Amino acid sequence: MGRRNSREGPGSVETPSLIDRCRAGDALAWEALVRRYQGRVLGLAVHYARDREEARDWAQDVFVRVYRKLGAYDGDDERLLPWLLSVARNVCIDRLRRRKARPPAQDVPVEETDVPDAAADPLEATERSARARLLHRAIERLGEGHREMILLKEIQGLKLEEIARMLALPLGTVKSRSNRARVELATRIREIDPSYGA
Repeated sequence: MGRRNSREGPGSVETPSLIDRCRAGDALAWEALVRRYQGRVLGLAVHYARDREEARDWAQDVFVRVYRKLGAYDGDDERLLPWLLSVARNVCIDRLRRRKARPPAQDVPVEETDVPDAAADPLEATERSARARLLHRAIERLGEGHREMILLKEIQGLKLEEIARMLALPLGTVKSRSNRARVELATRIREIDPSYGA
């Protein structure tokens, strides 16, 4: 497990996966892994920390823990994201427990990618940015469980089965929570902007 076969003809050798290279101490492979997933991890940390600067510290902690746990990971590169986000979630929850209080509610900052691109059509870019801000405001109004479900499924793109494993819940429970979260999100969006979707 953890290796993929490079099938380029007879006698081909196995090509080490990114994970295998990281385990072997390949610094360039570790740098590539961090670059590939740092945006996802930071997005998750912002969800829990509610503060971008604090979330950056939490994301660093996540990668320290991931590095220490590489030896225990028994999956391949394709299954790395759910495992990594599970580690990230645990780090964030540990940090929240240490904080001993819930953070004050505030809007999650819109990602830099939501800022209108001068090279793109200005009207389209502005509309896209406005939709992103509306979505972030609506997500902030969700209950904690529904907010986490939207983050994991709709934003991080995890499958329901992966979320069920991560949260240690039955798949049926995760499916129903996901459906209820989407309904609540639609309700919150309409509360903020009754004309949306009209």
